[in-house]
Amino acid sequence: MRIVQQSTVARNWAASAAARRRLLATLIIVPAAIAGAFMMQILPHHGASGLEIAIVVIFAILFAWVSFGFWTALAGFILLRTGEDRFAISRTVSADAPAPNHHARTAIVMPICNEDPGRVFAGLATMHQSLADTGSLSLFDFFILSDTADPDKWVKEEMGWAALCESVQGFGRIFYRRRRNRIKRKSGNIADFCRRWGRDYRYMVVLDADSIMAGETFVNLVQMMERNPDVGIIQSPPSTVNRHTLFARVQQFANWVYGPAFSAGLSYWQLGDGHYWGHNAIIRTMPFMRHCMLPKLPGGGPLSGEIMSHDFVEASLMRRAGWKVWLAYDIQGSYEETPPTLLDEMKRDRRWCHGNLQHLRLMFSEGLKPFHRVLFLNGVMSYLSAPLWGLFIVLGIAEVIVAGQTGPQYFASDASLFPQWPVYHPSWAAGLLTATAILLFLPKVFGVMLAHPERHGGWHRLLASVLLENVVSLLLAPTRMVFHSKFVLMTLFGRKVAWNGQSRDDRGTPWGQALRFHGFGMLLGAVATVIVLATVPGYLWWLSPVVIGLLAAVPLSVLSSRESIGRAARKRGLFLTPCELDPPPELARLDGQTELFTQRAERGGFVSAVIDPLVNAVHISLQRPNSKSDGGLRPERMQLRQRLLETGPDGMDAADKTSLLTDPAAMALLHKDVWALSSEELQSKWSAYPAAVPTKPAARQSAA
Repeated sequence: MRIVQQSTVARNWAASAAARRRLLATLIIVPAAIAGAFMMQILPHHGASGLEIAIVVIFAILFAWVSFGFWTALAGFILLRTGEDRFAISRTVSADAPAPNHHARTAIVMPICNEDPGRVFAGLATMHQSLADTGSLSLFDFFILSDTADPDKWVKEEMGWAALCESVQGFGRIFYRRRRNRIKRKSGNIADFCRRWGRDYRYMVVLDADSIMAGETFVNLVQMMERNPDVGIIQSPPSTVNRHTLFARVQQFANWVYGPAFSAGLSYWQLGDGHYWGHNAIIRTMPFMRHCMLPKLPGGGPLSGEIMSHDFVEASLMRRAGWKVWLAYDIQGSYEETPPTLLDEMKRDRRWCHGNLQHLRLMFSEGLKPFHRVLFLNGVMSYLSAPLWGLFIVLGIAEVIVAGQTGPQYFASDASLFPQWPVYHPSWAAGLLTATAILLFLPKVFGVMLAHPERHGGWHRLLASVLLENVVSLLLAPTRMVFHSKFVLMTLFGRKVAWNGQSRDDRGTPWGQALRFHGFGMLLGAVATVIVLATVPGYLWWLSPVVIGLLAAVPLSVLSSRESIGRAARKRGLFLTPCELDPPPELARLDGQTELFTQRAERGGFVSAVIDPLVNAVHISLQRPNSKSDGGLRPERMQLRQRLLETGPDGMDAADKTSLLTDPAAMALLHKDVWALSSEELQSKWSAYPAAVPTKPAARQSAA
């Protein structure tokens, strides 16, 4: 029987939310207006020129943007310090709450695309075991939803699935499906799952390929949903783990130290109007199916087509339909992995930038809650702030050059009889700079004050790590600004975005690749340095944080991508996280599982699917019969089959292999054909694949 009584803890939050947001708007708008007025008085002509007006407007916008982060961190700091949050969704479930009943069927859904099969299935095995330890495993089924295009990885995924099911007796509870028509990317994959199986499950937990979640966390999320029947989505805040490059370790450390205050602060302002990050969240399935299916954005402009950042949109649609969306900021046991290098992060941000800018078209959609319109704007500013910062710097340089060339204007017009003496306010400039620095850096102080030093190696290691993290962040900020500015311009000019699998290994960035990607930023830094030195050399001191970051981009990108440097930092106690010093069972178990499932998945691949009897049988069993073949092979498949037998695998490209793999009849015939080949034919055409090629003629003849 479904629970219909809602807890009083999460009721009646709307009035408090409205009051909090009015306070937030005041705290952002009023200081931004004051800061803009101060900036106008600091400028030489006090806003009398178009150039200075542009500087003031952009500065006020950026000051407001930085203020939002500051007040969010402050609210989270106070919330975590006092421990008093009567609206926290986690409070609706007590520590001794009973396990969910058998009606709370939940699908754990993991969309994947060209991922490392060993890591994917090791993570699933780890979560399966953790759920089994809770005693609630029977409530959950697992779905691996593949959009993988690489034919070898496709077969390896199938073997990883078979190995997982065999190792945990999971047949009938762990399902693998690869889509043939890979439309709308991840959101389309989830929609495909909902159409086929969504009605069988009250909830679904959406994961990324690198997600790990503790069994207790799964159960707690279900309990929260059961206790709050008007809630559509509950988002957990994932902590970043398991990366070893210097860049990733810095990001992980920042996430653990500064992240809790920001998550709690977001929850404080959002309450039941929260947003969804696309993974590590539980969703009520039927409302999602009714209200959150995404259309294409109409038109032919750069912001049309498929919605790239679907998660924010799905949360806003769920909320528009009357279902609450909450961030369970204080729930533990939710993990993800961060990109290992700066360039990998930028490749991911390229896609996110396009998706967030699309939200400009959705901000004024009918029926959306006001705060979700604010969240759309916040997402847009995550990337639009970069070109605004860049423009502010350029305009600042132009203003300094103009002021230096023209000098002060004592008479506003020829008819003026009395001079207007320039008034400078160096103390105001210092105060404005100090205020901006406080807004930027004080949130990190909040994080340190909330941290438990022993969980980061002690006070001295914690403070040293914070200092170094700030240095690295300052040096990386100009490079991120340049990349994000390029992404915004590329999106607005209609450049398409490729959707590739995220890099999830700790490979380093080669010097040549770094020079190719960072060369433009280095050139900008050099040009800015030359211009300032030639015109107003004293201004270079103020510009130095930007130009140093740009000029050092290549070595910083390469060296921060090195796993050896990251491990050396860990050896010295730098950037330590609690999960490294005291790993939870799920993460402690993951490494061993990854090695095991990598070995098992390696048995797969296109050649193995043709030759290996077990791999061939597993692959064929997972394919739908081809209704167009009428019991035989279509002519193009016959030609591909014949070419494979004549030339061997090296004569086939990925599209040819994929075409054969999608046809179970073709794969069954190929298996028989290859086992009927002579030893000489096998050695001449298939010798490059010794692990898959059978070597016993008698066995081949028997199988044939």
